[in-house]
Amino acid sequence: MTFISYAQNFEDVLLWRALGHIKNGFYIDVGANDPVDHSVTKAFYDAGWSGINIEPLPAFHQAFEKQRPRDVNLAIAAGASDGSLTLFDVPSVNGWASPDRAVAEAHRADGFEVAELTVPVRTLAGVCANYVKGDIHFLKVDVEGFEGEVLRGMDFERWRPWVLVIEATMPNSRVTNHETWEALVTNRRYRYAHFDGLNRYYVAEEHAELAQVLSIQPNVFDEFITHHLDKAWQAAQDAEQAGARAVERSEAAVGLAEERTARADERRWEA
Repeated sequence: MTFISYAQNFEDVLLWRALGHIKNGFYIDVGANDPVDHSVTKAFYDAGWSGINIEPLPAFHQAFEKQRPRDVNLAIAAGASDGSLTLFDVPSVNGWASPDRAVAEAHRADGFEVAELTVPVRTLAGVCANYVKGDIHFLKVDVEGFEGEVLRGMDFERWRPWVLVIEATMPNSRVTNHETWEALVTNRRYRYAHFDGLNRYYVAEEHAELAQVLSIQPNVFDEFITHHLDKAWQAAQDAEQAGARAVERSEAAVGLAEERTARADERRWEA
């Protein structure tokens, strides 16, 4: 069966390769953003998984509430300690919201409008204590430069996600920044497995066999297509079927008209 990928960099393809055999698995998505576009978890949800989506922007949180009823959807930010913070949103660009003022200033310098809102903050450890009952099969963190603060708020001794997927570049840049936070996971018995140009993947030592599975980029053997292509094909198929139905209706109408004409001719001859 062809896998439908929703993630912007095919993160879900790699994760499915490693974890797709697990039935009704569990994920945590920090910086979940949108429940469909660029979503790392959408394909898993459709396959029966569930998890926790952490997304502080109200519009996106509401979309998760509507579209992900099996999930726990939290309108908060994750950080090193409980409290609140100012979130800097770029309304014109989906996915650029960041708690990092320096990132916001860089966006402003590039001519983008930046909106500020205050959002509650909780640690990942606290969220896990409230909502996690079993294994966490993967944890994805994409918070536009705030990854280190999120990781500082996680207890990796008590909670052991099998796979970590952490954005590892500066916002809107190819410049890597993992050196600022990588020790927070490697010192907690996580092994580096892969870099996809945007994210770094780590596996828990107790699941070290997954490192090899994650080490190769998505490719033809993963048998996947993007959901945009899937939608385009479905739209083309729907249009083709609609066209066929229109032709059938037209042919039926012509046949009926011809039949009525023939009957009228017969009546004229009989008269």
